[in-house]
Order: sequence, then C-alpha cells, then structure tokens
Amino acid sequence: MALMTSWTIAPEPFDSPVAAALWRAYYTEVSDRWYLLHEGRRTDPDELEREIAATPGSELAPPTGRLLVGRHHGEPAGSAGVRLLGGGTTAELTRVFVYEGMRGRGGAPLLVRAAEDAARALGATRMVLDTRSDLVEARALYARLGYEETEPHNDDVYAEHWFRKALS
Repeated sequence: MALMTSWTIAPEPFDSPVAAALWRAYYTEVSDRWYLLHEGRRTDPDELEREIAATPGSELAPPTGRLLVGRHHGEPAGSAGVRLLGGGTTAELTRVFVYEGMRGRGGAPLLVRAAEDAARALGATRMVLDTRSDLVEARALYARLGYEETEPHNDDVYAEHWFRKALS
C-alpha cells in the first residue's frame, strides 16, 4: 500500500533476500551497540553469524505473523515485524529498523503504523514490545506513537523497557 509518495510498505516473506539483508543490518547494529556499550568492542563475527542463523524470523510468517518492508523510492529501506502471542489477541512488535541512511525521512512511524494495521488484521486488540535502554531513538518513537511503558511482559535477557498500546 502506498503511504506517502516516497514510501511504500508491503508484506515480505521472512526468508526473502531483502528480508535477510534487513535482518542482518538490524541485528548487526543492535548487537554492536550493546557490545560497544558494555564491553567496548563490536560483535564477534562468528557470534553474529550464529545468532542471525538461529533467529531467521519464521515467527513472522503467516498465518500468525507478518514481516513488513518499507521501500523508499522503491529501494528497501526498513522493516517491522508483528506476531501473535498466546491466545491471539496480543501481538508483539519486533524488528523495527530503518537503514541509517534512510532515517529521518518518516519511515519508522509508517512501519509501526503498518504493523499495527497488520496486527489488527490478525485479530489482535493490543500490541506489546520490548527494547533496551540504549535504544533511546526507539523508545522515543514508541512514546510518540502512543505506546505506554509497562511492567515486563517477558523475561528476555536484553529487554529493559516494555511497552503496550491498545489497537482500537
């Protein structure tokens, strides 16, 4: 669907080459940021490859999930994933990412809103997500889009902030 003249957002198979490239870029950035902050180094290349291979994104496949890719002037520029949790009325927002060179052009809010629409289409009535303290841009984005910080909803070792939003 066209959301602005320069952005389009559409479902993408989680295992497509475009999705794989976005996942690699996302994981590399968040992993490097964590290691630089906590250990003063970038992610070990072997660890990076193991983690990317171990989490291919199959939970973002229909019928209970979606991976959305945002394209800026037709070029892949970002992604957002959504998957149903438990009984199906709660969806989790994940893998929200925009390539560094494409940031500041309005893509991230469009990706999150498209993910909310996808979650509604899957039958969800609320969205949850988690993020880390060092991902300040993400936390600011979610707050701007109406997400409220809540108590933990999972025990992910890297999660430090949890958010939710009603999808009414």
